[in-house]
Amino acid sequence: MAVLHQYDYVFAIGTFFAMLDAYNNGANDVANAWATSVSSRSISYRWAMILGFVFEMLGALLVGARTADTIKNGIIPNSAFQNNAGVQMLAFTCALAAASTWVMWCTRHSAHVSSTYSLISAVAGVGVATVGASKVQWGWNGGKGLGAIFAGLGMAPAISAGFAATIFMLIKVVVHMRRNPMPWAVWTAPFFFLVAGTICTLSIVYKGSPRLGLNKKPSWYVASVTVGTGAGVAIVSALFFVPWLHAVVIKKDYTIRWYHIFQGPLLFRRKAPADAEAHAAKVRNYAVVQEDEDDRSSTQSTKAVEEGPESSDDNEKNQVAVEAKQYTYKELVAQGEERLHAKLRLKRGPIGWAMRTLHNNPLGPGQVFEINNMKIIAKRIPAMIVVGALYGINYDIHAAQTGIAGTPDGERMKRVYAHAKKYPNETEHTYSFVQILTACTASFAHGANDIGNAVGPWAVIYSAWHTGSAAASKAPVPLWQLAVLSATISLGLVTYGYNIMKVMGNKITYHSPSRGSSMEMGAAITVLLFSQYSLPVSTSMCITGATVGVGLCNGTYKAVNWQRVGLLVLAWIFTIPIAGTLGGVLMGIVLNAPHFR
Repeated sequence: MAVLHQYDYVFAIGTFFAMLDAYNNGANDVANAWATSVSSRSISYRWAMILGFVFEMLGALLVGARTADTIKNGIIPNSAFQNNAGVQMLAFTCALAAASTWVMWCTRHSAHVSSTYSLISAVAGVGVATVGASKVQWGWNGGKGLGAIFAGLGMAPAISAGFAATIFMLIKVVVHMRRNPMPWAVWTAPFFFLVAGTICTLSIVYKGSPRLGLNKKPSWYVASVTVGTGAGVAIVSALFFVPWLHAVVIKKDYTIRWYHIFQGPLLFRRKAPADAEAHAAKVRNYAVVQEDEDDRSSTQSTKAVEEGPESSDDNEKNQVAVEAKQYTYKELVAQGEERLHAKLRLKRGPIGWAMRTLHNNPLGPGQVFEINNMKIIAKRIPAMIVVGALYGINYDIHAAQTGIAGTPDGERMKRVYAHAKKYPNETEHTYSFVQILTACTASFAHGANDIGNAVGPWAVIYSAWHTGSAAASKAPVPLWQLAVLSATISLGLVTYGYNIMKVMGNKITYHSPSRGSSMEMGAAITVLLFSQYSLPVSTSMCITGATVGVGLCNGTYKAVNWQRVGLLVLAWIFTIPIAGTLGGVLMGIVLNAPHFR
């Protein structure tokens, strides 16, 4: 059948909102998936953006075609549209518009919601407005109906919490509870590389991408490739990573560099400097702090002033220090952002130029359309574009994530952190590398699962527009659509993910590499488990459930910020009626709008 050129505008609008939905998915869900790695200081925010970009696209392109079928055909059967391709295009365009608008609003206000359930709810609302409630698949429908999908709302966080808690308790018993945990951490590292490597391989091979034909392979082939690849990762880590880590953590060789890892077992013969034992191991400090360096230096100087000799000048300084503690929460947040902006203005390159341009060219008095203001706006627009593209990768996540010291939020997080046992940096350093691998696995799993959110409805719109038929229920998702939306997801992570990441991670419980790697492995296993059965599940819910599960492994419920968890659960619950209502109302208005005949 011919292309429906009379509905080109519907296809264009649907494409726009599909890309917006994918962008929001990256800014909301993917940012939350990487929040644990950044929170644990296992990886810098910039490297998290780079690896997230790569593995999101790999997961979407290799595995992401399966869950799209559930969104396309599992909620509203194609037969309900009575082969009216135009109405079908309009229905899924309205669903994408409602879901993407709601998630964008939530992301702008740092509210963590599920883009998966937002879209599913919008599709259901559109289905009610289009073909009636009786045509919507409310039940299980062979694992593809709303009943099966929303069952994940309760199951996914609980399952993820169980997996993550089990993995962390294994690390805790095998390593952390030992009298000398560092050797145990070094020598057991290959096992956790084995687990992470197997999970990643499993996501590709087991019921793998139809384009690779892996789903047609026999069971023995699937098992051997999966286990063999995981074992290969473990062997490589044992040959190269373990000797390098042994030199850094056990020998405390402060002269070792990252490129020495390629020497492998020869590093066991490498002699450490004579004074190595007198030095601490050259590893990162993984402790979570409430302030950044500037805040701490300011606090120390204030303390010095308070302890100094009494004089008129000292009294004035003390008065200033006291008054500084009386800022409101919003004022403290604004001060923190201004400190970040001041640092960015000192940078070289595009971001420094853009921040200086915006700072030095504020709008003048009068209305926007004044000639002077119009000239200033012409200068500001290029700088605003540069800031929009680069601000995210330069954002100080650690300073924004743990709470503002001295405020109720900061005090709450101090109480939560006090109930979490802190493990030696040398031990945690081992799991920072495992966590990087698990974070990449989690990102791969997200790309495999959540690409179906936006690409499912967009594939329906494209198929109906391109063929002029609404009956192509089993039409495959074109690879170019997966590529476009996976790139858009990654773009959302890089440019706007900081807005969600700053309220996640350490805002729920105390993070460290061993905890974070357990959270990510637990979430990745859960996402892949649901994905293999073509059930869309929220990655955000999985990682949140895993975070709570690991937090409870501290032995007390006080180690979890239940206020933040409660807000997240409320946001998830309210997403369902709000997104569904938005989609249904929008579709009802457009479908029944008065028009000339």
